[in-house]
Amino acid sequence: MSETVGIRAVVITLSDSGYAGRRDDESGAVLEGLLNELGAEYVERVLLPDEKPLLSEKLMHYADRTPANLILTTGGTGFTSRDVTPEASKMAFDREAPGFAEAMRAASLAKTPHAMLSRAVSGLRGATLIINFPGSPAACREQFEVIREALPHALEKLADMGGDCARVTT
Repeated sequence: MSETVGIRAVVITLSDSGYAGRRDDESGAVLEGLLNELGAEYVERVLLPDEKPLLSEKLMHYADRTPANLILTTGGTGFTSRDVTPEASKMAFDREAPGFAEAMRAASLAKTPHAMLSRAVSGLRGATLIINFPGSPAACREQFEVIREALPHALEKLADMGGDCARVTT
């Protein structure tokens, strides 16, 4: 029997209005619920304003100094001048892992041409996977379903465990 890696996640919501108390963090709540459904051992939620240096510092902190092996961000991936999540994430990455963001964008593109406006990225910092999600609760749920099956194996690989990446899933 092979050993498995537990999901230890942090959800970071980027929202100026949420941080100011003018809006509820619905997308963060959706992601937290989906992680709990997967049996995540540790889920922490953080709400931040759309500030690139602050997000980058928090990503590095959670990847380097906590038990988190998965960080999901929500919000800040669009075209407005305040949408800085991809840039902040790239500052924290050691390596990019574009497959997650590509798969999520492709699935959304099948439903709406507005998916082309997503600048979401995904990457690695040490043994932590970082994935950007949109700020919409419905889009978070939809895109999480796209990557759900790949997450456990990705985290095993990051921990230098797990089998062949090309194995067939059922």
